[in-house]
Amino acid sequence: MKIFINTPSFKLCGGVANHFMGLETFWTEQVKHNFVGKRMRRALWMRYLIVPYDILKFTIRILLFRPDMVMVNPSMAPVAVKRDFTYLKIARFFGFKGAVMFHGFHTESVKDIKPYIVEQLNKTSLIFVLAKEFKTILEEWGVTVPIELTTTKVDDRMLKGYTVDQRQGKVKNILFLARVTKAKGIMLSLEVFKELSRQYPDLKYTVVGDGTDLDEAKAFVKEQAIPNVTFTGALSGEKLTEEFKRADLYLFTSYHEGMPTSVLEAMAFGLPVVTHPVGGMVDFFNENMGFAVDTFEAADFVPPIAELIENPEKTKQISEYNYQYAHEHFLASMVAKRMENIFRRYI
Repeated sequence: MKIFINTPSFKLCGGVANHFMGLETFWTEQVKHNFVGKRMRRALWMRYLIVPYDILKFTIRILLFRPDMVMVNPSMAPVAVKRDFTYLKIARFFGFKGAVMFHGFHTESVKDIKPYIVEQLNKTSLIFVLAKEFKTILEEWGVTVPIELTTTKVDDRMLKGYTVDQRQGKVKNILFLARVTKAKGIMLSLEVFKELSRQYPDLKYTVVGDGTDLDEAKAFVKEQAIPNVTFTGALSGEKLTEEFKRADLYLFTSYHEGMPTSVLEAMAFGLPVVTHPVGGMVDFFNENMGFAVDTFEAADFVPPIAELIENPEKTKQISEYNYQYAHEHFLASMVAKRMENIFRRYI
């Protein structure tokens, strides 16, 4: 079986690139990644110059590789959808089956071209989404081709040599890991920690990531005199792994998500999770994993975190459960195998 996957360059380490970079080692079939779009962070006008080159390269590579399935990974944005559907049209012209995977799902941004999207999706062989909610939306739109659920992943290599034994249930350091933007909930999370720090003055908060609202977040911490907040910037590799190990609880306050990889990684490191239920998390998250807060009010996040701080035994049980659950469901080796099995059914 041969699968041809269009993805942004792994050098950019965005959500889609990071997903397939993590799966690359674990494919057991012939999978070829084809980089399209921007290769580095450069001016917008320069990115458009590469489109004709990408189309030519794509065409030559699929003719040489002769894949059983071509998969594209657009975001729910008009330009991205139209661009990636162009690749599928080329693949169909030469007789190759097509698949689509949606990692994000902001349907409001494409409501004006919804009929076009439905028409093009119904010409594919397979669609992957990250949540049952997204599948329902597509079916309500009129999509009739098979829609399969998949998940993001935890790179097995991150966890090499790690066990959950070190988790004793004490919460001293809370972790935030995401792009530092309001949409990802950075300001909400800092409001939550501000309230917690009044009850627990020794509690620490570590913010990992860069983003457009980083300066505003730092200014807010300074203006509000919030103690024990550390901004590390974006981290990867061993440095990121160490932050997961040092943390005792994961706070996730994003307003919109597909399937947040950082939550899966936190669970794999045995961290209890306090979150708002978004995206694919709704399909699996339960009370054994931590707490799901139905609002975006800072005051509503404080009691569940306080409960975990005050009950080390419960926190330890959650750590053990999350560690086991993540290792059974979210490791990249397992995600790659499940995707290959799905591809086989439609090839």
